Amino acid sequence: MRSYPLLVVILLIGFAVMSFNPVYKGKESENTYINKGLTDFKGKLEQLKSDVREFSEDRISLEELQTSLKNTRNSFKEIEFYIAYHYPEFTKTHLNAAPLFHIEAAGTSAYTLPPEGLQVLDELIFSEEAGNEKEKIKTITDFLYNSYSGFYLSAMKNGMSKGNNKTLPLRIELIRIYSLGVTGFDTPGSLNISEEASHAFSGMQKYINDDPYFKNYNTQKADQTLTQAISYLSKNKDFETFDRIEFYKKYIQPLYEELGKWDGKADDLKEFSGWNVSNKNFFSSDFLDPYFYTLLKFSEDNPDLRSLGKSIFYDENLSGNGKMSCATCHLQENAFTDLKTKSPSNVEGKTVLRNSPSLYNAVFAKRFFYDLRAFYLEQQAEHVIYNEDEFNTSYESIIQKLKTKPEYKKAFRTAFKDGKINKENFSKALSSYVASLYSFDSDFDRFMRNEKNVSEEVKKGFNLFMGKANCATCHFAPHFSGLVPPFFNENESEVLGVTAKPIKQLPVELDQDPGRGNSPVKKEKSWIYDYSFKTVTVRNIALTKPYFHNGAFSTLEEVLDFYNEGGGEGLGLKMKNQTLAPDKLNLTQTEMNQIIAFLNALTDVSKAK
Repeated sequence: MRSYPLLVVILLIGFAVMSFNPVYKGKESENTYINKGLTDFKGKLEQLKSDVREFSEDRISLEELQTSLKNTRNSFKEIEFYIAYHYPEFTKTHLNAAPLFHIEAAGTSAYTLPPEGLQVLDELIFSEEAGNEKEKIKTITDFLYNSYSGFYLSAMKNGMSKGNNKTLPLRIELIRIYSLGVTGFDTPGSLNISEEASHAFSGMQKYINDDPYFKNYNTQKADQTLTQAISYLSKNKDFETFDRIEFYKKYIQPLYEELGKWDGKADDLKEFSGWNVSNKNFFSSDFLDPYFYTLLKFSEDNPDLRSLGKSIFYDENLSGNGKMSCATCHLQENAFTDLKTKSPSNVEGKTVLRNSPSLYNAVFAKRFFYDLRAFYLEQQAEHVIYNEDEFNTSYESIIQKLKTKPEYKKAFRTAFKDGKINKENFSKALSSYVASLYSFDSDFDRFMRNEKNVSEEVKKGFNLFMGKANCATCHFAPHFSGLVPPFFNENESEVLGVTAKPIKQLPVELDQDPGRGNSPVKKEKSWIYDYSFKTVTVRNIALTKPYFHNGAFSTLEEVLDFYNEGGGEGLGLKMKNQTLAPDKLNLTQTEMNQIIAFLNALTDVSKAK
């Protein structure tokens, strides 16, 4: 349970924003259910506000307050699919933010602000510290109520935003339920996953049945599946034993595919989200659109361009000393890593600052490097090119070298209509190759697509990963990285308190790399990013040792030992800003072995050519 200064919490009021940042603008005649839902949520917030005051004066019990919060959250869940789709920034920042400090930009500067909203209240009110946090609970509840009240008045007066596709909010909600809901991410205190998912399904069902628009479609199958899902959830309420495989295969995926048959052509999210709306299964290779994450467009990509990019990737002559290529640190046989603690520099006997991450699925990110200093794939390459410890060269030098080679002149003419050898075309070619290195055909992916079976150990490991072990609250399904669902348009970094050595090697000491705390992105300078590092994917993790940014952990067993103890803070190290919960996970050795079995089942290197 994180503790925040009350003065800082109160400061939030000065930043109350009613510019909701809707994805779409325009007034429409609202679905009756939505208007009723908005009003019901406001009523529940009013009751919660009253109950919080009663609790602060010892007039009601903690259990009664917890029930009031559950009712409020359930009411929100019934309209979440709509409000979080049309007003994502407002929802994420003010209604249901993760219980962690965050940065809010103001021009070229930024403010470090504490979290607000329903998740924060869930963590507080369902904690052992609730009785000692009455003033904080009251302050956060008041601010939540005031933020939503302003939004509600505006919505009732002016109408809400609309998009061209009414089923996209429903399908996005299915992703949200599976990746954030049943993992416990959204309910860090209560772990009330089944009840909240049930209310989310109920809200979707009422919306479909209420809106005349859906009369144009055969909704019977979706309605039946929603009813069955609600019934299933009522019988499966235990967080640790909840079967997330059965839940996905019987309810989430069938609904997701069925709803995708309805007016699926209108893509309101094209410029906003990396999710591919035409996808039918979370665990297939087309779940995310690689071209959302790169300057390269789908219409520009082709096999000739990819082949050119591969040649560039392996060409040592392009570096300053003519001895280093991209493949120096990213070897195909090692899942595009180098298996070294820290990758080699161009200077003999020297290394770069950090461990080399895999390039499989690397394109699926909005920020690059462990410290998130690059904002797109092409910029990532630029940092390597100019880095004195890596390529130590420039685009100008590289372009001149390429122009002297007849084979490159021919390849550029084949790949590009203009045939020009320039920075833009060079970057597109390299991006094309890296973007082709995706990995969604592992044994576990195929199992979730009903193409093969996996062992019981793998199944149990996945459920532990998604539940008790809390892995999926940072490594979000289905990409299993810090690319945040359901829109997949931002990357998270985490403060884990990574140690300089595996924890069984005494003494246990904090690794001194400041990570994002030393990032050159000046507008993000904040104490909350000290020792913070990008959450990379665990796909192909069996092939990409050693682990963490410092490469100090040689085995997955060592990694799980670290997490099982609650990271650095759980090990007793002084951490002012650890985002990983410091509580012991209490995983048994058998359970850790099962998680490793699942991680091994995420191996897929079939796409590299």
